[in-house]
Amino acid sequence: MSEDFEIKNKVADSGLVNFDLAQLIPKGERKGIDLKDFLFEGLILKEKDFREKIAQLDAEDYAGKFVYIYNSADAIVPLWAYFLLTAKLTGFARKVVYGNREDLEVLLMHNAIETYDFTDLMGKRVLVKGCTDDFVPENAYIELVEQLKPLVKSLMFGEACSNVPIFKN
Repeated sequence: MSEDFEIKNKVADSGLVNFDLAQLIPKGERKGIDLKDFLFEGLILKEKDFREKIAQLDAEDYAGKFVYIYNSADAIVPLWAYFLLTAKLTGFARKVVYGNREDLEVLLMHNAIETYDFTDLMGKRVLVKGCTDDFVPENAYIELVEQLKPLVKSLMFGEACSNVPIFKN
């Protein structure tokens, strides 16, 4: 056996660029507002009562946060109610959306992918990390492929030791 045996990192030598989509997740607290709490007996929207509850809402509690507005009650809520609540939070919250927490995450990732500068990946062999501790909406992977396909030489998904080829240009 030779003493000149050298261990080589084939992954590092391959020119493969690892890309972790979780790095694009905007940092900041997420906070939900259930419109049920603004309804009379949790069922009916009375405009006067609704406006009073909106006026009592401390918008500072939402300062710098990502807010999602949802309705867990089986009640019909007119669109103007969402307008009023959003108007109260605008200027305090970083982002306000209608929907659940996952809807918020989808929109945040959409915005992050749309504004991210991928030019440093141009012509490269890219491996999109498959496992992450953070929640990344499935739609983000779809949008990522749309952004990367015209730019990269090849795209793979998974881990360096076990990946799935997606395409080659």
